[in-house]
Amino acid sequence: MKIIKHKSNSRGHADHGWLNSYHSFSFGNYYDPNRMNFGALRVLNDDTVAAGRGFGTHPHKNMEIISIPLEGDLQHMDDLGNSTVIKSGDVQVMSAGTGVAHSEYNKNQDKEVKFLQIWIIPNKEEVTPRYDQISIKDLATKNSQYQILSPSPDDAGVWIHQNAWFYLGDYESGKTDSYQLKDKKNGVYIFVLEGEVEIANEILNKRDGFGIWETTTFNFKVHKESKLLFMEVPMTF
Repeated sequence: MKIIKHKSNSRGHADHGWLNSYHSFSFGNYYDPNRMNFGALRVLNDDTVAAGRGFGTHPHKNMEIISIPLEGDLQHMDDLGNSTVIKSGDVQVMSAGTGVAHSEYNKNQDKEVKFLQIWIIPNKEEVTPRYDQISIKDLATKNSQYQILSPSPDDAGVWIHQNAWFYLGDYESGKTDSYQLKDKKNGVYIFVLEGEVEIANEILNKRDGFGIWETTTFNFKVHKESKLLFMEVPMTF
């Protein structure tokens, strides 16, 4: 079993005034050759957007892009004809494929919006671009993991062009649980949204990241009420 630990204060940081962003992996002006990716997980940005501001229209190609809102309302528009709002309890996905242009704005004029922007390197390039968003509130469980993303359109949550699975977990203090990998060639990157958890004798706190691979399962213990994001991705692709 191999592990890597990324403390929250070791992340890259960019404050543009309207956008306050923390980068778990190299992105924009933040470059660390040792933090380019975790397997197929290329980008994990923890973004806060000021009231009424946002990302103007910009293009993507051959990337699976997942947005998970944490607070507030995010207005999405793209050249596929979609105009939607995502909020806490939703998950958004775009398969950029041959190319898509989109914008993301804070819909509200009186409060910030916070969301995770995640990029996964796909296992298929030049696919037809697609967009989807769903509410995951009906999938949520307490003290266990619930799936929000997979490779299959027939499975729970959204789907992407990659052998990857995402789970969320909302845990009470003192609970223990285990994670079973779907594929032995994969690894799991755990991102602590809230709380404190112990994995492989390592203590993780809010916004810490922890990668684990070359194993089929691992256990963890929750020390404080926690919300965890598990991102299982191929380590070779």
